[in-house]
Amino acid sequence: MDLPNLAVILQAALSPHPDQRKAAEESLNQFQYTPQHLVRLLQIIVDGNCDMAVRQVASIHFKNFIAKNWSPHEPDEQHKISQSDKETVRDNILVYVAQVPPLLRAQLGECLKTIVHADYPEQWPRLLDWVKHNLQDQQVYGALFVLRILSRKYEFKSDDERTPVHRIVEETFPHLLSIFNRLVQIANPPLEVAELIKLICKIFWSSIYLEIPKQLFDPNVFNSWMILFLNVLERPVPLEGQPADPELRKSWGWWKVKKWTVHILNRLYTRFGDLKLQNPENRAFAQMFQKNFAGKILECHLNLLNVIRMGGYLTDRVINLILQYLSNSISKMSMYQLLQPRLDVLLFEIVFPLMCFNDNDQKLWDEDPHEYVRKGYDIIEDLYSPRTAAMDFVSELVRKRAKENLHKFIQFIVEIFKRYDEASAQYKAYRQKDGALLAIGTLCDKLKQTEPYKSELEHMLVRHVFPEFSSPVGHLRAKAAWVAGQYAHINFLDQNNFRKALHSVVAGLRDPELPVRVDSVFALRSFVEACKDLNEIRPILPQLLDEFFKLMNEVENEDLVFTLETIVDKFGEEMAPYAFGLCQNLAAAFWRCMNTAEADDEADDPGALAAVGCLRAISTILESVSRLPHLFVQIEPTLLPIMRRMLTSDGQQMLIDLNQLKGLPIYYVVHDSSCNAEMVFNIIQEIANDKKDGQFSISEREVFEEVLEIVSYMTFFSPTISLEMWSLWPLMMEALTDWAIDFFPRYFGSFGQLYIPEYCSFSHMQGTRVSAKPLEYDFNGIMPDRNMEDSDIEPAPKLIEVVFQNCRGQVDQWVEPYLRITVERLRRAEKPYLKCLLIQVIADALYYNASFTLSILHKLGVASEIFALWFQMLQQVKKSGVRANFKREHDKKVCCLGLTSLLALPADQLSGEALGRVFRASLDLLVAYKDQVAEAAKEEEAEDDDDDMDGFQTDDEDEDGDGSDKEMGLDAEDGDEADSIRLRKLAAQAKDLRPHDDDDDDDSDNDYSDDEELQSPIDEVDPFIFFVDTVKAMQASDPLRLQNLTQTLDFHYQALANGVAQHAEQRRVEIEKEKMEKAADGVAS
Repeated sequence: MDLPNLAVILQAALSPHPDQRKAAEESLNQFQYTPQHLVRLLQIIVDGNCDMAVRQVASIHFKNFIAKNWSPHEPDEQHKISQSDKETVRDNILVYVAQVPPLLRAQLGECLKTIVHADYPEQWPRLLDWVKHNLQDQQVYGALFVLRILSRKYEFKSDDERTPVHRIVEETFPHLLSIFNRLVQIANPPLEVAELIKLICKIFWSSIYLEIPKQLFDPNVFNSWMILFLNVLERPVPLEGQPADPELRKSWGWWKVKKWTVHILNRLYTRFGDLKLQNPENRAFAQMFQKNFAGKILECHLNLLNVIRMGGYLTDRVINLILQYLSNSISKMSMYQLLQPRLDVLLFEIVFPLMCFNDNDQKLWDEDPHEYVRKGYDIIEDLYSPRTAAMDFVSELVRKRAKENLHKFIQFIVEIFKRYDEASAQYKAYRQKDGALLAIGTLCDKLKQTEPYKSELEHMLVRHVFPEFSSPVGHLRAKAAWVAGQYAHINFLDQNNFRKALHSVVAGLRDPELPVRVDSVFALRSFVEACKDLNEIRPILPQLLDEFFKLMNEVENEDLVFTLETIVDKFGEEMAPYAFGLCQNLAAAFWRCMNTAEADDEADDPGALAAVGCLRAISTILESVSRLPHLFVQIEPTLLPIMRRMLTSDGQQMLIDLNQLKGLPIYYVVHDSSCNAEMVFNIIQEIANDKKDGQFSISEREVFEEVLEIVSYMTFFSPTISLEMWSLWPLMMEALTDWAIDFFPRYFGSFGQLYIPEYCSFSHMQGTRVSAKPLEYDFNGIMPDRNMEDSDIEPAPKLIEVVFQNCRGQVDQWVEPYLRITVERLRRAEKPYLKCLLIQVIADALYYNASFTLSILHKLGVASEIFALWFQMLQQVKKSGVRANFKREHDKKVCCLGLTSLLALPADQLSGEALGRVFRASLDLLVAYKDQVAEAAKEEEAEDDDDDMDGFQTDDEDEDGDGSDKEMGLDAEDGDEADSIRLRKLAAQAKDLRPHDDDDDDDSDNDYSDDEELQSPIDEVDPFIFFVDTVKAMQASDPLRLQNLTQTLDFHYQALANGVAQHAEQRRVEIEKEKMEKAADGVAS
């Protein structure tokens, strides 16, 4: 398609007529893979004579096509863009990215990001040369724009993937430093200069975030950069040109420069502000940074904060970042000493006012209470909030430096309370009281363990908090509820005070102001947890639930669901009368959350979180009524539509469309020794700010996990599994093969072990064969998969075991396919535990039908190979002498049943030599099984004796021996050092507690624990009796064969055989006695 025709089609895509738009989109899709199509789209995007709307449509189509097709997503997928078109695009996009308007530049930037991530450096080695050349030419902005994308590629990369960064820094940073230096020296710089400095800051940030490039370890180079950053930090933001609108002002170029500068300095301080966290090679650099710059940055930050004290303006994010720096400085003595002379002004005139209710809060409260609630409970808002940073600063100050600051700060708060009480209504400082209450709530953990405040908390609540439940000011009623919730767990000397607070919080659920109702729900959770006499709540439970669901209809907030879960958990089976109604309301709330989010592309995260919360609350309700199976029959029709929808690809696609969050690079959060809250925030912020990558939100995984949890409850506790519930199994298997493979180990195993026995039993009762389809999805798609690790495969052989044990005689057609994939995986298995599970599949198949199974193994040509491996594994022992394989009682029993089943085969199927080997192996296993059962019984008896001693520990065992933080003034000289010492002690204790295994065994014994409570038909089969009965049957059918076998046994195995025979008769007597006792108990009841 030529250029003019393409422009016409793009114009038609903007048509108000649906038919014309649809025809244009079909034409674009039809020609998108033709040669030069991508190049022509780029030509239209950069054509200044073309209509702007057409250029924008072209840019969106161009971006989407590149994102989808630039690189194959699968190894065997063909390339859909020719190399010549790629070369043309790469060469030209660099030229035009800086020339097009910002609206189009954003789209081209996304394209560049895709191309750089795919092609640099291998397929685009000239890119860095282009950047370097243009940094020295007139294309500085374009070069910085591209360099920012290039550096961001490596921002979160691990060390072995960061090699290209060294060359990028080496080639470009000298030029960046020179450009930065020139820009800083411009008098009265225009806004374009701010954009250039911002790009330089972002490039620097991405390059140093995880690791300081070695070039910057040169003191002269680093000092040059720091001088420029400090210059920018100290320089006042130009007043001219600042937008009046607060939302526009915080996004204004010069404030962005200030934010990124503070960001960088904070990150450097986080990495190098603590010598204890440094590697030996970084220690000298860290000492230089602390000596030359840490204090200067602190002074600049304090000067900046003084601007707001004088009535000036700082963006919320800048305030937040500065307070983070100050909070991190408190624990370091040298920094704290610098802070001390200005601490009172900082604490009382800057930090505390930030904690108070303000004009913006009042405006939002009045105009959009739903948004007020959302912001108050949104973790991302907390990460940006000056108020949250102020609360964190106060908390850190009284935690690390309580001796000098706790009493002083509390006295300040008490004075505010006193002035408030003394003032007449029209002169009361409501906002200051709000801030004081927030401070008291923030310090609850410290005050609850520190005398003399600990003893005065109840009095403080009664005098200063409870009166605000009836305040004429809504935000004080809300704050009173929140503070009361923070202290609900204290020991009330007068239970009437607890009762008064509880009833005041409950009354808050009916407050006319939405934020008060929400904060009351949040507080109620604490009171329900702390309530010792549920009779306080029991009479009002129905009204409470009514208020809950009224509120859930108004606002999507997961804290509402948390409180409901707490009530359900606390009252347990007493919730039975409400269970059906609760599930109906929660299901309706779930659909409302999902439908709202689906209809709104800009849906807020709380809605999605609330949807997950609804499902979690449903699970809690189902667990609470698990001993009332009839309720599950009533509830099932309400929950089936949710389960059915969310187990399909359509349901998951709805979530994927809402939640495009890329995976957090958690590796760095765990492994970076300098990681702290700021680092976690920065990672989240990068994603949350990148709207093109989706919002910070829950993933579809969480919803799917909760749905599977509900499915498990509905199958396990329901009196029967209905046909409708059975209809979910194929959906789950389709999901497994399509997109849910990650869930196989955690959920499909356990649910399958519940489902398959019921399914086989149902088929047997109906007189039909077990359908192949529900059992086929698991194993054919998973067992042979070379991409799945051994640990991920483990549920598959467990499910095959369930099939063979529960469906004897019903799945003959599946014995060979199951054995085929089992043998194939066994040959590749590395983990001993998986090998054991796969051998047990062979054992289960032999128990299912020994003759049939052995003939299949011979047909596959693997019989000798399998039995050789099996006997080898049975003989393997550790240095300590214990068995290396088949460690569980269950494993030994399954192997016993499988091998014993072979003994019944005629001589033409099992030779005399093989018979002897199987017989001896069976005896060894039976003896080992008997010893393990006896040892387990002994341990259980010992545990019962230990339980009888519960409650006899001394007071010393109940109390925290060190009394740390119980009294004022017990601060560590350096809080971080104290924390480090505690951590080292804990690590040493943990090391001492680790078992010292002298074998190189990569399998944890946890893998072999007998913790599975699922019932199986073999539970009723005693392996000793089964063995003896099989030998008796052999004697009856072929006495000469048995005689020849016994003659080949040495004295040891003859003695074992006699012992097993005696134990079998003893077990017959015990089993018969147990049956008689059970029958007698049944008659008596």
